[in-house]
Amino acid sequence: MGKIAFVFSGQGAQVPGMGKELQECSEAAKAVFEMAEEVRPGTLHQCMEGTKEELGQTINTQPCVFAVDLAAAQAVVERGIHPDCVAGFSLGEIAAVGFSGMLSQKEAFELVCTRAKLMEEAAQANHGAMAAVLKLDSSEVERLCAQYEDAWPVNYNCPKQTVAAASEASIGKLCADVKAAGGKAVPLAVSGAFHSPYMESAAQGLEQYLQGKTLAASNMPVYANVTALPYGENAKELLCKQCKSPVLWQKTIEHMVADGVDTFIEVGVGKTLTGLIKKTAPQVRAFKVENKEDLDAVAAALGV
Repeated sequence: MGKIAFVFSGQGAQVPGMGKELQECSEAAKAVFEMAEEVRPGTLHQCMEGTKEELGQTINTQPCVFAVDLAAAQAVVERGIHPDCVAGFSLGEIAAVGFSGMLSQKEAFELVCTRAKLMEEAAQANHGAMAAVLKLDSSEVERLCAQYEDAWPVNYNCPKQTVAAASEASIGKLCADVKAAGGKAVPLAVSGAFHSPYMESAAQGLEQYLQGKTLAASNMPVYANVTALPYGENAKELLCKQCKSPVLWQKTIEHMVADGVDTFIEVGVGKTLTGLIKKTAPQVRAFKVENKEDLDAVAAALGV
């Protein structure tokens, strides 16, 4: 068997009630939620009893999804499954950093809380929107965005799926251009133009926040969104740039497969990443874990 990778879910996957079953079935998951609640009181309530609207606010979304991501990962490890490498989509990358030992779990959670605040402030100062573009090559999405001063491809998800961000004034026109080019544009329920230049102030805020922090060497390769390659000595720089730079997810998966990964386990909420992985590398095995049934299924599939 080849290598196992954990991939951590990103913003947009959140649903009311998330994490409740993990907390009930896994002591390791419960410990993560207790840490999150201690640092940020109310996190447990938001995850497990919060409304869709409450969870949809960036300042709440990111800490809550982080907590569920990390709880799911620890629950999988508790079952005897250990990854050889990790990656996370957008905010999921912060969970991957915490899991890998570059920061402690508490430090990574504090970082994601700061990131959420900075990104929400940047979104309020620069009103933007995002749309998933389907059925077009990424090069065509790049061409369409280039016609605007305030539109950018920001998530390279998988073949024929790229997310674009733009100002509120331009997003509708861009979606019309996508349709005219034979593609399909699906507006995303997010509160800003994430991973675009509109997040410059958030990146600067993260740089200031991380100045006094020390990042340890990771205990496994952590693939960065910005480069699609494992972190090196420039980890702080990549963590800061990540919120204003495109997520190179397709390339990340391709590089992980080239490095010997044949089994991916999506830890956190939903199955978005599992779907993207199957479209990018249909030959690999991809599982998702967000509840006890998923834990039992992946343990049985991997024979542990």
